[in-house]
Amino acid sequence: MNPLTPPLPCLAVLLLFTHCVSAAVEDGLINNGDFETSPSGGAASSGLGEGITSLAGWTINGMVELVESGQKQGGMVLIVPEGLRAVRLGNEAQISQGLQLEKGASYAVTFSAARTCAQLETLNVSVSPAASTVDLQTLYSVEGWDTYAWAFQAEADDGTESLLSFKNPGMEDDPTCGPIIDNIAIKKLFTPERPKENAVVNGDFEEGPWMFQNASLGVLLPTNLEEAMSALSGWLVESNRAVRYIDSNHFAVPQGKRAVELLSGKEGIISQMVETTPDKQYSLTFTVGAAGDSCQAPLAVMAFAGDQAQNFHYAPTGNATSQPANITFTARADRTRIAFYSVYYNTRSDDHSSLCGPVVDEVRVWGVSGAAVAARAWAATLPTLLVTALMVIAA
Repeated sequence: MNPLTPPLPCLAVLLLFTHCVSAAVEDGLINNGDFETSPSGGAASSGLGEGITSLAGWTINGMVELVESGQKQGGMVLIVPEGLRAVRLGNEAQISQGLQLEKGASYAVTFSAARTCAQLETLNVSVSPAASTVDLQTLYSVEGWDTYAWAFQAEADDGTESLLSFKNPGMEDDPTCGPIIDNIAIKKLFTPERPKENAVVNGDFEEGPWMFQNASLGVLLPTNLEEAMSALSGWLVESNRAVRYIDSNHFAVPQGKRAVELLSGKEGIISQMVETTPDKQYSLTFTVGAAGDSCQAPLAVMAFAGDQAQNFHYAPTGNATSQPANITFTARADRTRIAFYSVYYNTRSDDHSSLCGPVVDEVRVWGVSGAAVAARAWAATLPTLLVTALMVIAA
């Protein structure tokens, strides 16, 4: 035997390990995540309420229907977010798919969802033991559907499948009601290294969930108050409503390819705890802008840094679509909370039912010297002093 050749049992283990690694899920659309592959027995021919018995790539439980673009229910056209087909989940129905994930790694699942006829529709998303409930009541776009992202940490051992499940927890009298889901993708999340002389992690928002190149609605990041992580690395969504993760392909982004659009006033907050030195002075700087989605003025951001809070109205000059903002604060502890929300509840001028708001990007927290603070304070009081001097001369 060649001394460099491993014994057969070891070789078998090595091959098995290689197979497990190669089978790990890749970033992007999961197996039949767009539901465009027809069931092996074909779609139900008698229409609504018939359900399907198989769905490529998925395990189904309960009344699961394959909805086709243009399909009607009474006088209502059912919504298919992308492509020709989507899936509707009836009362307590569920679809699941096993995924090979890296134990301990963080992932974000991106998916599109819409509700049909029920007044209260929600969608349970889970990868055991992590689970979350997405409220589909608030529509953020006139299209009648939205794209969401949910994050979790994989806990199954390497080589063991993690079960991704979507379930309708509702029980409606009308069995043809239920949420519609489409375009399911996954992305492994990485926490960027903290930049030199900046206490903020992922302050440029470049690291986040999967975004489809042809998706023009952005990705909603629902609240995750009860969870220790977010689909937006380094940040938490602290409120009752979502914020929107946007890209430069479809929105005005101040810098780079990604930014965050704040929606729903105080109900859409993003925050981060940054490392600071007690009694040291810092500056929180960021860029505020407009997303270019016809959002109605006024646009303003409320920013928090420790015990300091200030609102910044978006008032660009010339053709600018963004402007800088700054707060100086003194740290009181070794960790300081920074946070942002929209001052107003804004909607689009061409669609008063679609929520929108100001954009935040390029967030930075850095230590400043006493001289720099004094100079900034002097610059801020200079206009007042000049006005006073002119009044004295005039008198």
